[in-house]
Amino acid sequence: MGVFVFLPLVLPLTALPIARLAEQHLHPRSAAWLLTSVAVVLAACSTLCLGLLVVVGTAQLPGNPLPDSWSDPEVREAVPYDEVAGKTAIVALLLVVVACARTVRRHLRFRSRAHRALVGLPDVPAYASAYGAVPGLAILDDELPYGYALPGSPGRIVVSTGLLSCLNQGERAALLAHEHAHLAGRHHRLLLAVRLAGCANPFLRPLAAAVTYSTERWADEEAAYATGDRRTTARAVGKAALFSHQAPPPGFAAFASAGPVPRRVAALLGPVPPRRSWPPALTRAGMAAYVAAAGTAASTVSALNAASALFLVLEAATPL
Repeated sequence: MGVFVFLPLVLPLTALPIARLAEQHLHPRSAAWLLTSVAVVLAACSTLCLGLLVVVGTAQLPGNPLPDSWSDPEVREAVPYDEVAGKTAIVALLLVVVACARTVRRHLRFRSRAHRALVGLPDVPAYASAYGAVPGLAILDDELPYGYALPGSPGRIVVSTGLLSCLNQGERAALLAHEHAHLAGRHHRLLLAVRLAGCANPFLRPLAAAVTYSTERWADEEAAYATGDRRTTARAVGKAALFSHQAPPPGFAAFASAGPVPRRVAALLGPVPPRRSWPPALTRAGMAAYVAAAGTAASTVSALNAASALFLVLEAATPL
């Protein structure tokens, strides 16, 4: 195993430069998918290596169910740092499991409560006909301004009368197109994936913030394309953020959140971002992307190398 088992625990640091630069130099859709993919792979490798260290640490504990030969001195010599790192990894992996379980539980609990609250509340055909095909629209009689996309089967768009009253007809169209883009793009899955990655390795938490921003920008661009008016969409984003005082649901995309809002407005007032999936090589973003790709590849190779080495060592130490 050697040092290879520890590399995936720190290699997520190689993805930090691209987290901010991808927002600036890639189309939001490409940035969201790139950052999510990198985060998931790095988190999986990090968790795998923690698991390998847990096997090593557990083998040294009295009363463990593993073969006694796994704790022989010869095995310890082949697996370095087992005394400290192995036992520390047990606590670390337990914390990862608890954090991930709490995140998933909170995500599912909010979805369940929100869908139960909307049972019996019909869709609003008037808005669907006025602003295009907007399935599953639910308007809540609430003075607090808020709006968000609620995933599910089927997904629904939840908007309060307080938010609708703050917007004119064109801005309402941008709002509904924005939330519809969240549902159509399955943005909640990307957000949940990067949140779990951040639970698995704290170094990946900046990527979660970057993906949250990228999904909002992605929906902004889809709304601008659907309405054909970038300025109206920018005005809708700014007004919704100005009037909204309610925090968004945890792990879900909300129209007036996931800022900084001024950057979203400025991007909408600028040109349409290029639809490229990888930045040019001879740029800061391109170099950062290659560093992140190299770190992800190195993390994968290191994790597989450590897993293979531990398997061979334990297989040799296990009596037939």
